Amino acid sequence: MTMHAVRKQILQILKEEGDATVAELAKALEMAPVSVRHHLDLLQGDNLIAVDRVRRKGSVGRPQQVYGLTPEANEYFPDNFAGLAGKLVLQMKEYLPAEQVDQAFAAIARQIAEELPVDELPDAELSTRLAAVADFLNERGYLSRWEQVVGENGGAYFLLHKHNCPYASVSQEHSEICCMDQKLVDELVGTHCERVQSMRDEERCCTYRVAAESAANASIAPIELVFTS
Repeated sequence: MTMHAVRKQILQILKEEGDATVAELAKALEMAPVSVRHHLDLLQGDNLIAVDRVRRKGSVGRPQQVYGLTPEANEYFPDNFAGLAGKLVLQMKEYLPAEQVDQAFAAIARQIAEELPVDELPDAELSTRLAAVADFLNERGYLSRWEQVVGENGGAYFLLHKHNCPYASVSQEHSEICCMDQKLVDELVGTHCERVQSMRDEERCCTYRVAAESAANASIAPIELVFTS
């Protein structure tokens, strides 16, 4: 993410110090307070900082606002989650039998799927269910959408697209991540969905085909996860 150098410095100062006033930031940046306030206003508008509290020196004078980082600001600081996740998957595959690795990823998919309150949609039409699934996936960074398609024979079916993979840097090396996502989609939709294209195969998105007659509340038969290298 690109950001103005001064605003990036402000975030770094707040990260190191915990919080700071306009005067303290102006001193650290060697800038006029009015200029600092301009950058603070922009950072507040982006929900990256917030006024944590008010500080008063003595019994006279105006109280000073103390600024701190919001949780959203953490996205602007480096992390190595992908590297750590990749190493964890590698260690799982090295020390666990293949069957246990499969079970572990299937369990992760089920655990994530349980966060969708499907009990509120037991009798919903499939289109309503897919809309809820797409929203659920979007909250987790998948850039998902769905559409209804009419085939050449007049039969209708649905397509669920995922335009982003939050685990792309790991899934390229470990196909287990793609199989976990397959299981996740199946659990969320309520039936097995055929993956017709995959970003791992250099397609522009992962797409799942859902038969129009699929019942949203159908029970899912056990799915055999087959991992390919």
